[in-house]
Amino acid sequence: MSLLNEIAEFWMDGTIRAVEAFGQGYGSPATDPPATTPYRVVYESGLLRLRHYEAPERRFKTPLLIVYALIKRPFILDLLPGKSVVESLVQRGFDVYLTDWLPPAREDSWRGFDAYVNGDIADAVRVLQIQNGVERVNLLGYCLGALLSLIYSALHPANVRGLITLTVPFDMSVRDLPFYNLVDFITDDVIELVTRIYGNCPAWMINGGFNLMAPVHHALDKYVGRYRNGRRDGYAEMFELFERWMRSDIPLAGQLYREMHQLIFRRNALKRGELRVAGQPVDLRRITCPLLNVVAEQDDVVHPRSSLGLLEHVGSTDKRNITFPTGHIGAVVSAGAISKLWPQVGRWLAEHDQ
Repeated sequence: MSLLNEIAEFWMDGTIRAVEAFGQGYGSPATDPPATTPYRVVYESGLLRLRHYEAPERRFKTPLLIVYALIKRPFILDLLPGKSVVESLVQRGFDVYLTDWLPPAREDSWRGFDAYVNGDIADAVRVLQIQNGVERVNLLGYCLGALLSLIYSALHPANVRGLITLTVPFDMSVRDLPFYNLVDFITDDVIELVTRIYGNCPAWMINGGFNLMAPVHHALDKYVGRYRNGRRDGYAEMFELFERWMRSDIPLAGQLYREMHQLIFRRNALKRGELRVAGQPVDLRRITCPLLNVVAEQDDVVHPRSSLGLLEHVGSTDKRNITFPTGHIGAVVSAGAISKLWPQVGRWLAEHDQ
C-alpha cells in the first residue's frame, strides 16, 4: 500500500472516530484509559475530583497540587510508563495531587473564576494542608490551569510555598498565532448567543478551537508521523492514546467562557492589573513565593512570548524562566521533556522544599 493510501486510511479512521465522539459526547471520565500511576480520590465536591498519587518513598515535606486545564481530560499527564509527568514526580519522592475536573452541566453555567479559584482550588489546597499538616503547598498549573494557579496565588499568597506555571497564557496582546486574531472578530453578542443556546461553551466547539490553533499538526503531520513511526515499539499505543486525549474535550462553564473572552483575551486584564475576582483585585505583585515559569519554545497553542513576560509582573524575588525546545503538548509527553525538562522541575521543587 502506498504512503498516500496509508495516510488516507489513517485520516478516514480518525474522521470516523471524531464523528462517533461527537455523537456520544466528549470528555466523559468513564472513557479514560487505565491510569499508569496508581491514585485514590481523596475529595470530591462541585466539579472537582481530587486525585492523590502517593510517592512510594516520600522525600519532601511540601505536597504538590497540579492544577490541570479545564478543557480536556487529565490523562495526558499520566499517559504511559516512561511518558508520564505524574510518574516522573512521584518516583522522585513528591506527593502529588491532581485536579480532575468534571464536565459542567447546563446548571453549572454560572461558574466563573470565583467558583473555580476561590471554590474548587481553595478546597483542594485545604485538603492538602489538612492531610499533610502544612500551612503552604506547591502549585503547578498547566495552560489554563496555570492561569487559575496564578490567580489563586495572587488572592491567597499565604498558602503557596512555590508556584510553577507551565505554558501559561498570560499576555494576550501577543497575536502571533493566527487563532488569537480570531478573538477580535468574536463579539460579546456571539458569546452571549452561545451561552444562551448551550449554557456552556460546548465540547465540540472547544475541540474545533483547539484544532484551529495548530491546524498542520492536527491534520496531515500526525498521520505522516504515524505512518513513518508505526513500527517503533510502543509508538502505535502512544499514538492511539494521544488521539483519544485529543477527543477528550469537555465543555467550558458559561460564565468562565464569558470571563475568559471578555477579560483575558480581549482586555488582557490580568497583565494590565485590571482583573477582579469576586470584587477583589488580582494583584500579581502579591505573589512573593519562588516562581518557576516553564515556556515551550515551539508552542503552537500559547505563544512563548505570551508566557515569557510573566516574571516582570510578580512580586517574587526568586523567579526564573525555563525555556525548552518542545511544543505545547510535547512539554508533557515527549521523551525529551520527560528525560530532561521534568528532572529540572523536580530539582527546583527539591531545592525549594521546606
